[in-house]
This record gives sequence, structure tokens and C-alpha cells, in this order.
Amino acid sequence: MSKERHKHILSFSITSLLRRKGKNLSIFLIYTLMVFLLGSVVFFVSAIKREAATTLKGAPDIVVQQIRAGRHDLIPTEYMEKVRTIRGVTKVIPRVWGYYFDGPTQSNYTIIGMDGESYEAFRDRIPFLSPEEAPIGNGKVLIGKGIARSRGLKRGGHFYLLRSDGGLKTFEVSGIFSGRSSLLTHDLIVMSEKDVRELFLIPARYSIDLAVYVRNKEEIETIARKIGEVLPGTRAVIKEQITKSYETVFGWRSGLVFTALLGTVLAFAILSWDKATGLSADERKEIGILKALGWRIEDILEMKFWEGLTISLTAFLAGIILAYIHIFFFGSYLVAPAIKGWSVLYPPFNLNPYMDAGEVFMVFFITVVPYTVATLIPVWRSSTIDPDEVIRGI
Repeated sequence: MSKERHKHILSFSITSLLRRKGKNLSIFLIYTLMVFLLGSVVFFVSAIKREAATTLKGAPDIVVQQIRAGRHDLIPTEYMEKVRTIRGVTKVIPRVWGYYFDGPTQSNYTIIGMDGESYEAFRDRIPFLSPEEAPIGNGKVLIGKGIARSRGLKRGGHFYLLRSDGGLKTFEVSGIFSGRSSLLTHDLIVMSEKDVRELFLIPARYSIDLAVYVRNKEEIETIARKIGEVLPGTRAVIKEQITKSYETVFGWRSGLVFTALLGTVLAFAILSWDKATGLSADERKEIGILKALGWRIEDILEMKFWEGLTISLTAFLAGIILAYIHIFFFGSYLVAPAIKGWSVLYPPFNLNPYMDAGEVFMVFFITVVPYTVATLIPVWRSSTIDPDEVIRGI
């Protein structure tokens, strides 16, 4: 078939779409909405998994926790020496940190002790932290923007927290983390290790966990197993396990969102089924007339293929572009609360633009391919009938 013939068929397909613009516009809008919703979930989950993986790059290779009665407990700092004796371990640092529920704001804060060795354990996780610029210790702390806003605090301001024994401890704000770090610091308070111990009543010979760094990354699992043998009653958590946990959590939550979108998917499936089960009387008559004028079955199939592809591809591109803009430029307002979970102090962060070609292709395959194929089935049925019967509506 000549290029000119293909060109005329394509031109006729576009004209046919415009003749039924009301029906095709409604199909286009439903199609675009479905791609937009599915694409938003896919883009958000991919981007936040990537952010989590980037954040965890600076995490310790192994975190050693004391387990008592199946719960996380304080670990004796003397265990450090036993871990250091394991071949391949380069550094072991005790970490002091915890979570604090603030009654007045009904918010949960993350509190980290960061001075001396503790600073070494956390600095890779929070590389923008500089104690020299904003000193901590003796009641001076660094706080995140979310805490500053909810408490109405500014640099130099004072606030108090309840100690574990019910007493009050006063703190001075020596600095507030910048907005660019909100993903990590929105609900964070950084203070000296001494202040954390006084706040949570942690004895000097205990810490929350031990951060272990390994020379050869290929030996992490082996060293983690040796730690379990040297320190019975402890749990060695490797960085890879933490990363997988994040991926599992976000994957599970995205599955819930996909389930919530099931109604939209079903509406699209019904739309495709309607396309596959029959044509309108006008469309059948059009096919009969075309056959009477000398059009072959393959010409009619090509015409309808272009019609279906034009609608599906245009709707797919529109939906994907809108989803991309929604996630990376407008704060993911529709899907973020469902996937991130619930919190009073949500960090207002913008995800770095990221697109996984494989997942975009998945959305393309489950939306464009079925619809395009569905448009050809009834056309093939009608094009095999005698033109005279089709025109008369028999």
C-alpha cells in the first residue's frame, strides 16, 4: 500500500474522530483521569523510594540493638569493645536518641544526641549539620522548621520539655534547620548527648544502640552474624534490611491506594468492554459504506486502529504529564497523605524529579494496549459482513 493511501486513511480517521467529538471527548477525559491517578501513585512511590535510598546511604553498615522480652532496650556501652574485636570492623559508635511526644502540639519529635563520637555517627545522615555555626550543649539545641512553627520559636528563644521523671528541662534554640533539609529535620531536635541522657534518664553506661562501620561491604552479613554470636540477646540490623523495609512499607501503602482506585480502573474496563462488544448503528453504516466504496478489511482496521491509538496515546501522554507535574511541582497533594502515612508535623518537601521508564511502560501497557486492541474487535466483525446488509442495518 502506498504512503499516499496510508496518509488518506489517517486523515479520514482524524475526521471521523472529530465527527463524534462529544463521545470521544468523554472517553478521553475518563482515560486521562485514570492514567493521571495511576501515574501519580507510580511516580510518587518511585521518587520516595529513591529519596529513602539516598538518605540511607550515610547510615551505619550495621546497627546493634539490645533485645529484651522481644522489645528494643538500652544496650551497655561496654559491648563496644567486644564488637571492635571482630575482624573487619573499623569503628563502633554508641548512639543516644529517642522519640518525644509533645502534648501541647500533639506531635512526635525525633531527638538526637550529637557531640563527640555521636556526631561522627550522624554527620553522614545529616551532612548540612555544623555545630561550629550553631553550637549545641548546655541546653542549646537545633530544631526543625516544623517544631519552630508549631511552637512559635525563633533563634534565641526558649522552650521546655518534660523529662521522663516528670520534671521540666529548659532549652535554648541556637539554630533552626533550613527548608532544604525539611525531609530529614522537620520534626528533629539536635542536642548534646548529655542533654538527651538527662531528658530521657539514660544512664551513662548505656546507649540506645551501637553504630558499626565495616571496611569491606561484602562482609557486612558475616560480621552481623558474628555480632549475634559474640553478643547473645542483641539484634544486628544491616543497612540493606532497613532499605528493604522502606520499600516494603511504601509498596504496601501504594497497593492500598491502587485498591482505592479500583473504581476508576473498573470504569475504564467497562469502557473498553463496551468498545469490544459492539459499534453504534452509525459506525456500522459507515463501515458498510466504506466497503461499498472499495475499502478493504485491512483499510478499515487500519482506520479504526489509528482512531483508537490517537485517543489512547493522547490521553496517556496528557495523564502522564499531569501526574508528573502533580507529583514533582505541586506537592503530591492527592496521593502523599495516603502513602506517607499520618503525622501532625508533615515535612513540606518537594521530591526530586525522577521517572522510572519500566514503570511508565507498565502504565502504558495496562492502559493503551487493551483499549487500542478493544477498538479493533467489533470493527473486524462488522467489516466481514456484506456491505448491503450493514447499510440496511440487517
